[in-house]
Amino acid sequence: MQALHINGNDLTLEDVRQVVYERRPLLLQPEARLAVERARAVVDDLVASDRVAYAVNTGVGHLADLHIPQQDIRKLQINLVRSHAAGVGEPLGEDITRAMMLLRANSLAKGCSGVRPAIIDTLCEMLNRGVHPLIPSQGSVGASGDLAPLAHLALALIGEGDVRHEGKHVTASEALQRAGIKPLVLEAKEAISLINGTQGMLAVGLLSVLQAEILADSADVIGALTLDALKGTDVAFDDRIQNARPHSGQMLVARNLRRMLEGSVIRESHLECQKVQDAYSLRCMPQVHGAVRDTLAHCRSVFEIEMNSAVDNPLVFPEEKKVGAPKRTVGSIVPGVILSGGNFHGEPLAFALDFLAIALSALAGISERRLERLVNPALNEGLPAFLAPGAGLNSGFMLPQVTAAALVNENKVLAHPASVDSITTSGNKEDFVSMGMTSANKLLRVVVNTRNVLAIEALAAAQALDFRAPLETGKRAQVAVAAIRAVSPPVKEDRVFSPDFVKVAAIIADAKIAAALR
Repeated sequence: MQALHINGNDLTLEDVRQVVYERRPLLLQPEARLAVERARAVVDDLVASDRVAYAVNTGVGHLADLHIPQQDIRKLQINLVRSHAAGVGEPLGEDITRAMMLLRANSLAKGCSGVRPAIIDTLCEMLNRGVHPLIPSQGSVGASGDLAPLAHLALALIGEGDVRHEGKHVTASEALQRAGIKPLVLEAKEAISLINGTQGMLAVGLLSVLQAEILADSADVIGALTLDALKGTDVAFDDRIQNARPHSGQMLVARNLRRMLEGSVIRESHLECQKVQDAYSLRCMPQVHGAVRDTLAHCRSVFEIEMNSAVDNPLVFPEEKKVGAPKRTVGSIVPGVILSGGNFHGEPLAFALDFLAIALSALAGISERRLERLVNPALNEGLPAFLAPGAGLNSGFMLPQVTAAALVNENKVLAHPASVDSITTSGNKEDFVSMGMTSANKLLRVVVNTRNVLAIEALAAAQALDFRAPLETGKRAQVAVAAIRAVSPPVKEDRVFSPDFVKVAAIIADAKIAAALR
């Protein structure tokens, strides 16, 4: 696969997907290398002249006013990385770790961080050769970025800490040696540039958006199966209704549902029935699924801006010059400025991560309500109670609905926003924090829960459609049913459902049910 050349400005979500899941090689773009070198020259000039700049030759956080002498600057780098590697909890998944490494390298490639190109090259080589730092998932408050997670990443670059390499948990020094990568000796400002950023929560957000978009497509398909099995109507999906309230997500979902129901013999069989309209969980799918899609689009936009941003502190601007700065002699380094700010603060991401969890919780919630209508004999339009052959002797989908209810309940708890909280850190210097990594960790579980709820609905909808035979659903819906049946046969008598849930959740994640839309 052709290498991806990063420059900090035009990374796409598709690029992230390819590097993370398809192991696309990564290199620093030559033009970006020049920009990185120009920024580095400003840092070197500042250190040589012994001028003071935050985290270049000072302590960090509450210790920012303490000047560090030149002879201790290398020691400062090691101390910053070691002291900030204070995470706890289960390690982040390999996919999230790869995304973090790519995103950190891309941000540094923007040329505003003042690191040497060797820092970016080493990150790229570790990705290319499968050296993945073990990064604890807890310990970030998302204010000076994801300090603890990124410090554990930076540990591996200097040959410390633990990594995954070739399927094994080994020390970083051993893995780097096997991979032929030389551990880094960090110079001035490089430690703070590695640990100060939002790439932990951003990695989770980007990968969650990829999965959430598949879940949104899958929910349209599965919802259409349920609607048809319950002898629902597609009247509520008429274009004229959507055009009267033209939210883009709503219009797209209505169009998807109409396409899914095209050619359904089941639908044709009850055109003249006396039922006026369906329940909200069926009739309002465009409004609910559509709002979820609009939320996903907003969150994607936030994350896409962030992944091409400089988010450490301070930032280096080689082309700039402070008013009143001393004049340079001919042949000296091009002057620049080093400015302290707050681009590391995770608030934009924290809000988006929480919003995404709220949206997916709604997607799971409405799915479970449709599932309830499939299994409840008072609501399921003449289908067997709990979709059980020989109900009574067999319990059918009674307990799968209970499982779905449990997952929806858990989502409701997890959907409480972490970003509304702040706990002061670093001696009150960091007095308002985003808690974005907490939002990210919660979101990971919401994604899995939502996928499992949709898997349960999908199994029940396929079972219900089997009971409608010989009447058939539409051609696109039949494609989805075939995908379900390829991994889970019809339920003819009670069996253990858990393996079926796992298999159907897997084909949802692989977009095999969503493929019915295409």
